[in-house]
Amino acid sequence: MTDRETLIAASLPFLAEIQDMTAGTEVEQWLNAKYGPGSALYDELAALVKAGVRDGWAANVEIRGRHYRRSRICEATPETLGFSITAVYMDSTGNTQGNPEGSFRGDYHAHPYGEFNMVIPLDEGAALAGPNGWCHGGWTAPAPGSHHYPEAKGGAVIALFYLPAGRISYHIQPPAA
Repeated sequence: MTDRETLIAASLPFLAEIQDMTAGTEVEQWLNAKYGPGSALYDELAALVKAGVRDGWAANVEIRGRHYRRSRICEATPETLGFSITAVYMDSTGNTQGNPEGSFRGDYHAHPYGEFNMVIPLDEGAALAGPNGWCHGGWTAPAPGSHHYPEAKGGAVIALFYLPAGRISYHIQPPAA
C-alpha cells in the first residue's frame, strides 16, 4: 500500500467512530482527550500526512504560492462513510498580510455539515485557529453552519480534515470589515 492508501485505511476505524457525531465544542474536547497528540491514531496520521506533504501527494496544489496549499486526499465515498479527507498546508513565515500576531489567512469558507480537523504543527509554536482559540496540535471541530478564514501563526502547520458528505463552501462572502 502507498502512504496515501495507508492514511485512508488508518482513517476508516476513526470515521466509523465519529460518523454519527456532530462537530462542535463537546466533540472537539472529546477528540483532544481521546485522539490528541501522543495517541496512536494522531501520531500515525500525523506521520503519514507529513510524509505526503514531503513526498508531494498531500497539500500539493498551490492556492497562494508555496505557503498555502491543499489537496483532496479522497472524495466522500461509501468506503469512507461519506467523509472526504483533505490536507492543507499553511505557513505564516514571512507573511505580509498584516494580521494580528503575524498570522496568515487563507480562503474564507463555510462548513455546511461541520468539520473534524486534525492540526499538526511543523514548527515549534505554530498553531491553527479553531472555534475555541489557537490549536498548537490536536483537533478543532467547527460546528455545522460555521464559517471562517483558516488562519495559521508561528510557522507551518498541516490540517488534515474530514468533511461529512465532503461538504465545504468557498462561495460564502466574508463579513464586511
